[in-house]
Amino acid sequence: MASEKELNKLRVLIQENLRVQRSGTGRVKYIDGGTALVDATSRQNHVVFARRGCGKSLLLHSSGSMLGEGSKAIYLNCEDFKRHSFPNVLIEILDALFGELESHLWGWFGKKKKSKQLIQKIRQDLASLRQREDVSEQQVRELEANGSAQTGAADVNVAAPVGANFRLGHKQEETRKKEVERTFRTRSDKLRDLDNWLPSLKKQIAEFFALSSSVQTVLIQVDDFYHLRREDQPFVVDYVHRLCKDMPLYFKVATLKHASILYVDRDGQPIGAQERHDYQPINIDYTLSDFQKTQGQNKRILTEFCRLAGLGNNAVPDLFKGEGFSRLVMAGGGVPRDTLSLFLEALRDAQANGDGRIGKDDVRVLSRSNFERRIEELKHDSQTGDHEPLIKGIYVLREFCLEKKTSCFLIAERVLQQDDQFRSLIYRLLDYRIIHNAGTALTHKSHSGSFQAFAIDIGCYAHLRKLQGRMNEVDLSKADAHERLRSAPVLDLTAFQNKLTSVPNDAEARMTNEEIEH
Repeated sequence: MASEKELNKLRVLIQENLRVQRSGTGRVKYIDGGTALVDATSRQNHVVFARRGCGKSLLLHSSGSMLGEGSKAIYLNCEDFKRHSFPNVLIEILDALFGELESHLWGWFGKKKKSKQLIQKIRQDLASLRQREDVSEQQVRELEANGSAQTGAADVNVAAPVGANFRLGHKQEETRKKEVERTFRTRSDKLRDLDNWLPSLKKQIAEFFALSSSVQTVLIQVDDFYHLRREDQPFVVDYVHRLCKDMPLYFKVATLKHASILYVDRDGQPIGAQERHDYQPINIDYTLSDFQKTQGQNKRILTEFCRLAGLGNNAVPDLFKGEGFSRLVMAGGGVPRDTLSLFLEALRDAQANGDGRIGKDDVRVLSRSNFERRIEELKHDSQTGDHEPLIKGIYVLREFCLEKKTSCFLIAERVLQQDDQFRSLIYRLLDYRIIHNAGTALTHKSHSGSFQAFAIDIGCYAHLRKLQGRMNEVDLSKADAHERLRSAPVLDLTAFQNKLTSVPNDAEARMTNEEIEH
């Protein structure tokens, strides 16, 4: 067993690396289970998809430090711009990009007066655009306020990836689409100026790189893109894509897949960037649908921390007993940050109350607090208007699973393909780690067709003693998991809609404050 000193060093090391900071003290590099690092360093446009906590930021930072001669990376975090209105948010992103280039001017590009003049001229033009009075901004605020005031309490309104609405209530589905269109029109003047300026801007960039004798390529790393308003996202990525085209610039956008709108068709005009055409995807998510692969990746990450802490390469098995580690991965939804965070809490309790090893029950008692954190992160990462419908969606799925006494449920592929709004809600809850992907293209023992399997987060039920021995929990780490999923209950759209009408106003409080029976 590891000593207390070694475990304390492990704790400090994990805590300092749970969240990536540009100037932090982190020592752990991205642990690649495939080709993500190699792809992220290439001269190609990429979008990195993964749930929160899977290592998107770490991948960007690690790949940026591995670039070959002549290439540099500029890192931007969209959380810095989440409260900015469009198109000012685009101006801020561009200014941050050229501000970073200016700060590295001498170190990367050499002491050339002309280079400095070019960058300063670009930033001056952006400052002029930013400071111009936006005569329509008050109209936009009034429009959004009126839209909010007119939304009925019975509405469930979640924007789909294509900009559609998931609305289960008495309001018409086209309302928000019209509001988005009107909002865009009132904010179009600066965007038109930016569009007109783009050819001149690209000429300045080309001239800037022609002066450089050392740096030939810059990768623009745009992290946490999902923090931008979904209505603005396709316009921002569209401009960035056009800026990079035929230039020695390549974008690396990192985001949540189903909370992002990267491409739309507006009045027959394509806006944004299309997957496989304008960028290549890099998916670094590890889901519960391939539990062994996901568990292996989490074990590799924890093993690396143990090695750096001086515990050796084979320390992980000694830290757990029984099914402790597999249950930890389940509770973390396969997400490395969640798994590591839970590990620290479970290890503390196991040291204080047990033999220092983490077992299944040690994870169970922490599951509710982990579920509560995920709801708080959902509210942090989503737009305010989406909080209520997303919470209601969670409540319905949780109630369905508790009634059926099951940890997993199936949804027909046909339903997900035909109903964009329902699919959007389900997939967004996947992004927010409330439900987890447990299997695809499954057949059911009693129903025809193909199904997707989902596991409700164990924080929804694992702490409830009244369900002990009564919950039909599918252990996704077991060899028979796939076969057991084929008998899981099927959630159809009608059942979801019916349950939605009876969701209480205090749904979040009921889910997070339910008494634990010891």
